[in-house]
Amino acid sequence: MSITKGQILDEIRRTAQANEGVALGSMKFATETGIKQSDWKGKIWARWSEALREAGFAPNEMAKAYSGEELLEKYAQLSLELGHLPTIQDMRLIAHRGSHVPHWGSFKKQYGNKTRLVEKLLEYCRDRGEFAVIIQYCEDYAPRDTKRPNEAVGSQGDVGYVYLLKSGRFYKIGRSNAPGRREYELAIQLPEKARIVHEIRTEDPPGIEAYWHNKFEAMRKNGEWFELKAADVSYFKRRKIM
Repeated sequence: MSITKGQILDEIRRTAQANEGVALGSMKFATETGIKQSDWKGKIWARWSEALREAGFAPNEMAKAYSGEELLEKYAQLSLELGHLPTIQDMRLIAHRGSHVPHWGSFKKQYGNKTRLVEKLLEYCRDRGEFAVIIQYCEDYAPRDTKRPNEAVGSQGDVGYVYLLKSGRFYKIGRSNAPGRREYELAIQLPEKARIVHEIRTEDPPGIEAYWHNKFEAMRKNGEWFELKAADVSYFKRRKIM
């Protein structure tokens, strides 16, 4: 089944967000997503520039380079809106819904890790009364490794999997830190045999799981279970890494 215009536009926006806000060229886009030029050229658009414009990007538009203070300002504003320090998945969902936020890579490049970002944010907010409430967020923040002192961190850090599992005519989208493990865990609880359809390797399992749950929200039946069409399954299977 052919891929739809909406799916291509979603992938243009997703890959642009992962590329510091810059939309990919058609060749790089095909390599990253598996969506070939033949899937859209002459069928949906005549030129790639038309697809980019419809997705909300000017062709060859350059990403804005943020200064350290601008990043702290953006992060502080998001903290006020959300009522907590934003996570990577918070920022991905906000971007997916159409709001422009700096890519997490910009923060990582400037500050190295979230602990350092929170330290600088605390300094930034101490002199700004409008962000007084964020001081408490920063002081309450504890890095992940200090929250779980007895939990060993593997060589791949938080690398895990978001999987698509089928049981009967329904599909479950979930996450795990080990490929295939959830298939066994769920199979012994379900009335019909369950099988893994596809797994996506990711360094942000919660964020990528949330992305797909949001993507297929209209097909949700109960909890993490969805009634997907063949095109939806094919769309999920195009991604091997996110």
